[in-house]
Order: sequence, then C-alpha cells, then structure tokens
Amino acid sequence: MANGEVKQIIESGKAVLGIEFGSTRIKAVLIDDKHNPIASGSHEWENQLVNNIWTYSIEDIWAGLQDSYQNMLDDVKNRYGAKIESLRAIGFSAMMHGYMAFGADDEILVPFRTWRNSITEEASEKLTELFQYNIPQRWSIAHLYQAILNGESHVKDICFQTTLAGYIHWKLTGRKVLGVGEASGMFPIDIETGTFNQKMVEKFDEAVADKGFSWKLLDIFPEVLSAGEDAGTLTAEGAKLLDTSGTLQAGIPLCPPEGDAGTGMVATNSVARRTGNVSAGTSVFSMVVLEKELTKVYPELDLVTTPSGDLVAMVHCNNCTSDLNVWVNIFKEFAEAFGVEVDMNRLFGTLYNKAMEGDTDGGGLLAYNYISGENITGMEEGRPLFVRTPNSKFNLANFMRVNLYTSLGALKLGMDILLKEEKVQIDKLLGHGGLFKTKGVGQQILADAMNTPISVMETAGEGGAWGIAVLAAYMVQKGVDETLGDYLDSKVFAGQEGSELSPDAEGVKGFDEFIRTYKAGLPIERAAIDSLK
Repeated sequence: MANGEVKQIIESGKAVLGIEFGSTRIKAVLIDDKHNPIASGSHEWENQLVNNIWTYSIEDIWAGLQDSYQNMLDDVKNRYGAKIESLRAIGFSAMMHGYMAFGADDEILVPFRTWRNSITEEASEKLTELFQYNIPQRWSIAHLYQAILNGESHVKDICFQTTLAGYIHWKLTGRKVLGVGEASGMFPIDIETGTFNQKMVEKFDEAVADKGFSWKLLDIFPEVLSAGEDAGTLTAEGAKLLDTSGTLQAGIPLCPPEGDAGTGMVATNSVARRTGNVSAGTSVFSMVVLEKELTKVYPELDLVTTPSGDLVAMVHCNNCTSDLNVWVNIFKEFAEAFGVEVDMNRLFGTLYNKAMEGDTDGGGLLAYNYISGENITGMEEGRPLFVRTPNSKFNLANFMRVNLYTSLGALKLGMDILLKEEKVQIDKLLGHGGLFKTKGVGQQILADAMNTPISVMETAGEGGAWGIAVLAAYMVQKGVDETLGDYLDSKVFAGQEGSELSPDAEGVKGFDEFIRTYKAGLPIERAAIDSLK
C-alpha cells in the first residue's frame, strides 16, 4: 500500500491501535483496515524487586504507556506526515495474572504484585484442593487468598481487584471488564457460561466467610467479556492519559482487554482446537486448545481459555531467555573491552547459530536459567547456575546450545505430561517471541524438544501488540455470527505461509539426554537456593 493511501486511512480515523505491556517492553502497533502493521512505537522497562516483591510502579506504568504511544505517533509523522486524531478501535493487553487491588478512592492499596512472584504457595495448594482445579501461584485469586491467609490489613478495604490490562482499560474507559482469556488467569472460567465458575466462587466465599469482609468475590472482580463484545469507549480523561498532547479524541471503541497468552494465540492463528503456540521471551509458555477436559488435575498444567472462551491447557514457565541474554551481554562487554563496537542483532545471530554446531546433547554441560522461582520444578526462588564435569565438552558451541536448551527445559517437562500422559493431539504448533528472531535456531531446538513440527509466521514477529490490535479490529469489522477463528482464517491469515521445521532425529535424542541430566541435577538448584540467601 502506498504511503498516500496509508496517510488517508490514518487521518480518516480508520486505523486500529493495539498496545501490549510485556515484561521488558511496552509496544504500540498501528494497523490498517487489512490488519497490516503500518507504524509502531515502544518503551523499554524493567520490573523491580522491592521488599522481595517483583513489581512495576504506577508511575512507570503510565510513563511507559505514554512514551510508547508518543513513539508510535512519531513513527506515523516520520513515515506518512500524518497525525492521529481518532482511531477505528483500540485494544490493550498485558502480562497475565498478578495482583492489583484498589480501595474506595480508586487508589492502589499495595504495590502491584506481578506474575513473577512465587509467594503464594500456601494459597495455591489450598485453593487447588478446595476447587479440585489447578490454581497456580501467579493467578490473581492465589494472590488474594494469600493476602487473606497472611492477615494483610488492606484486604478488608478492597473495592476492585484486576490485572494490569484490566487496570489500564478501566482508567481509559471507566469500565471494569476483562476479556475471558485474561479473566481465566484470575479465576477458573465456566466454559458453558463464559464467565467465572459460579460453584467455585461460592466455595471461595464460604471459605473466607469467617473473616467478615464487607465484600464477596464477584463484588470486587471485573465483568467477563468474550472477543468481539463491546467493552466501552475512550473517555475524555482516558484520551488525555494516553495522548498527553490532547490531540486524540474521546469516543473510540475499545475491545475487551486481554492477556499476553490470548494475544499470542491470535498472533499465531492458534485459537482453533488441536492448535497450539509457544511464546518464548522473558518467560516461556505453551498454549494448546483442547478438544476435551483433562482426565485429572496437574499442578504443571493451567486451564485457561482462548479470547473466545475455548478451553486451553497452558504450560507456563517463569524463566526463558533472561539468563541467556545476560550471557550474551558478557560477550558484548568482552568485545567492547577490545575496542570492538557490537551490533546486538549480529551478536545474537552469531552466538545462536554457533549453538547449532554443538553436540546434540550439549556436550554434557548443564545450566539452570532460574532468574526467578520456577513452579514446574518446585523452586520458589531462582539461582542461575552453570555446571559441568571435568570431562564435559566445554566449548562455545556447546555452551550456547545448553543455554538455549535450558530456556525450554521446564517447558519440556510440562509438555511431556500433555503429549505423553494425556495423549493430546496437536495438528500445528507455532512459535513466536524473541527466541525465534534468529532464523531457524530457536525454532529447530523447540521442534527437537517437543518432537513436533514448529511453524513461525512472519506476522508472529509483531507479537502481542499486533494480536490485540487484531482483536480490536475483529470487534468493529466482524460479520454477523462470524467467529474469531473464522475471521482469522479468512481475513487475517488467508494466503500466509509460515516456515515449518520438523524435528531432527539426532536433535530429539540429544535434547532427551539433556533433559535426563536436567532432572537429575535439580537437587543442585535446590542446594543453591538453600545455601545462597
């Protein structure tokens, strides 16, 4: 599409905006009426460990949102000489789960507790037993119940509890709502009704009745909406919060706010049954859309939903590329010490490709990438480790290969339950996120780890911000009774071919050997946690 046509779409208010709050980056993506990205902006940020709680400050949330939006506006101006006064629709998404509780004055009662915190083990275990349904530590209900078990004084004052995506949406529209996919990371969803499971809500209310709170759970939880439903419009106050220049007009419709898991499913066209995707960045998680309920409760498997409310098995691991990125930065520092200026994309590409020259089992090396706790292996804190025996084959290729392997180690343990014990069938599995930026490396290692062909689409590189923009477009452009799956197939991904890599037999064998060592070495990680305080 020519720049003049794009400018016309933008200035006539027909473009759609998606903004996603990731762990390390807030990204804004503007799309045209055919879902093509036409401009973007981003803001780098980082969580802070404050009083042993992983958090982002309210000030950083709004500064980051405004900066990413302003950077997108600058991109629009530089590319097309245009400015944005209105939009066809807007969507917000963010890291799922966590805990944001607000009082009667709409102010946050305690600092935002993110998904990364592993501080709710007691609540997680008790709720899983109460509901007979896996409640992971990072889920919002686990954070709420742990605060109750801890006797935290703020709990009695809660008037509203939501997630990061729900918070942004509320402040910009006045609506206390969540998309069903995001809501499924707060509390279990009843697939038949598409809202919070009423029987479990009643069990929770009964369990805390003796506390004498003035609220019941649904009094403080947001309303649940499915993809395509009306979730409110941008208020005048909200427009000024987003666009500090005051140019953006109020009245723009917003789609239900979603989580990064849901937008990842949209970005990879994996919302249909027997499809799945793997998102690999700061954290790594897989989402597989199920044909039926699992046979039993597994603490390693979360049950969430697609943005349309279909049941999804999720394997969520807190750690993926963070430790690997630190090692890459060590190589950057080394090069700079010799006076060599380093291009980070080239450095990542060089080191990732070097990994493919290594032994398929990683040469007997072992690494744990646990920057934070890892629920899959029962580690409440993180201690990144690199371990070798005197006769391990320690060279650069094996070093990089084993660090890529361990990025997927915990995921492999969870997926083996799904594929080998529950015999879940997957027709296609798509990868997206930073791990796949170097062509063919992360994709091949994931294919070998899962022993399943892996596809990567060009659009998947746009990530969740593009995914939530597509959900916003679906809300305003869908046909009567057109499902999200049909819309994605016919109007978003029609004619698009992803690159597919099949598992390599030697690679599969090598990854399995690495995983045996990974399991056997877990007591080393436990000892490091216990010994290094």
